[in-house]
Parts: sequence; structure tokens; C-alpha cells
Amino acid sequence: MTRKVRKPRSPAKASQDARPGAAVQIGGDEPIEAEAEVLGIEDENFGAEAPALQAGHETAGEGGELVPFDPLSRYLAEIRRFPLLTREQELEIAKRYAKYRDPEDAYRLVTANLRLVVKIANEFARATRNLLDLIQEGNVGLMEAVKHFDPDVGIRFPSYAVWWVRAYIYRYLINNWRLVKVGTTQAQRKLFFNLRKESERLEAEGFAPAPKLLAQRMGVKESEVREMQERMAQNEVSLDQPAGPDDDSSLMDSLADASPNPEERAARDELREFARAQVEEFERTLEGKEREIFRRRLLSEEQPTLQEMGGEFGLSRERVRQIESRLKRRFKEFVKAHAADLESPGG
Repeated sequence: MTRKVRKPRSPAKASQDARPGAAVQIGGDEPIEAEAEVLGIEDENFGAEAPALQAGHETAGEGGELVPFDPLSRYLAEIRRFPLLTREQELEIAKRYAKYRDPEDAYRLVTANLRLVVKIANEFARATRNLLDLIQEGNVGLMEAVKHFDPDVGIRFPSYAVWWVRAYIYRYLINNWRLVKVGTTQAQRKLFFNLRKESERLEAEGFAPAPKLLAQRMGVKESEVREMQERMAQNEVSLDQPAGPDDDSSLMDSLADASPNPEERAARDELREFARAQVEEFERTLEGKEREIFRRRLLSEEQPTLQEMGGEFGLSRERVRQIESRLKRRFKEFVKAHAADLESPGG
């Protein structure tokens, strides 16, 4: 049988040309019938007669010439082989899987809805160069939907799976938009997907899309809108790239070293040694319960409570607190008296 292959179209163009509602009917019983429109293939039996996938991206034509191989077309032709499920079949299989967790039932539910994932992925075709990546992530969401689907709720499985498929595609897009993630919190993810759309809506209404107005319309902080606008407007720069056309050094070499310089390290070590010596010297001036309270209440990492210290020395909680306060005051005066000759860093 002769195949008629149209001129390849981008996934975004195929999605725009597809008839509304022809690709999938989530709430009805009719099968999905828009694969050929997405494929750009006229022969209905192309999927059954497609040659085996080779290592390269070209296949031999009738005259021996090489013709381009489209992996997306091949994938769509493959998933057409899986039968669709009626409402009754879908409900029966879903209930059986919920009860017995048979992988064969999960396989039937997943394969029968692979075309649904393609339809949803086409909605995001402009956001990525490879539509198959979106389809792959959507298939993962479809499998998660099978795990969590409750057939007793009263809705069809495709209606439930749509949300899982979209969620996984959203996550893939935001994680791979750039090497540096532009959205890590819930508010940032909301801005990432809706900021441009809301800006266009305001412009259509005759308003300038100022950050303050966008924040009010989207229910977020103005600072978050400004930050997301800056993130989406800036390009990524590698720190390993050359600093100039004729410069062998990289941008990393021009960054300031955040580690302390030798003078700061020496001053810090000297201050730490002075503090340790002052603690030891002040402790030698104490005796009895004052020394114990100083060690265990002011120096120990695991401090006993005032009640525990009071019970050990036969004192009330208030008396222990008074002794502790007096020790703090005395230690402060002791350090000041011995540190009079120390100069401040700016002195």
C-alpha cells in the first residue's frame, strides 16, 4: 500500500489546526480520533504497515532513496494500535485494579489513554522543542493517575487523569525552562505560568501591565512579580566562559573571594583564644555551688533546669536564678577589666 506523507508540520501548528473536540472527549464514550490530523498522514493503515524503527532517522523509500523519519509520527502510529475502552469496560477494569492491583489492568487503563496524553501535550507544544519529552512526562502522570484513581467516586478515568498529566507536564516545563530554576515556591510557579497571560489580558483591557496591578490581579506580592519578571527577562551566563574575546581568564576569576583574608582569620583566632582563656581564669575564681552553676548552666550544651539545680544544692529555683544572674554580671565585668588593652577592628 502506498503511503502519502504530507510536509512535516511543527507540533504547535498541528495542535492549532486540529478540530476542537475531535482529539478527545473526556466525558463521553466516543473514541479519540484526531491522531491523523496531528500526524499529517492520510493513510489510515500507516500505523499497521510502518517499518521497524532503525538506529538512524532515515528509512528507505520505494525507489531506494532515503526519506526523513519522524519519531513523533511513529509513536502516534504505535499508540493507535491500542484499543480504546468504553465507559463500562473502563469502570470494570478500574474497579478490578483497585481491588486486586493487577498490573495487566493498569496496563489496559494506561494504553487506552495514551492518545489523551498526546492531546494535552500538544497544548504546550510552543513551550518546548521536543513534543515527545512532554508526552513522556505526561505518560508518567498518567501512570500516577492509575495508582490514585477511585472508580467509586463516579467520574470517568480520563477526567481524573487530565489533572495528573498536566501536573507532570507543568513540573517538567518549570524544571527544564532554564539551567537555573526560575520557580521554586508555589507562588513563583503560579507566576511563571500566568504572568505573561495576565499581562496580555491587562493590555487587551487597555491597562499597562505594571507590577503592582499584576500583583493585585494574581493575589501575590509586588516584589514577587518584579523578581519573576527579572528572572524571565535575564539570560543565563556560564561562569566558565571567557571574560573577553582575547582574554584567557573566565568570569569566575573576576568574582571576589568570600572567604576571610589572613588578617581576619588571625584576628578571629586571637579573639577565640582570648575568650577561652578568660573563661578558664574566671572559673578559677569561683568555688562550690557557684562554680557548678557556672559550668552547667552557662557553659554546658545540655543545661539542667533551675529546678534540677536547686534540688541538687538544696536551693529554690529563684535562688539559683539569682546566682546565675550575678555570675553573668561578674563575668562581664571581669572580661571588660582584662580586655581594656584590646583594640576594636576599626580602632
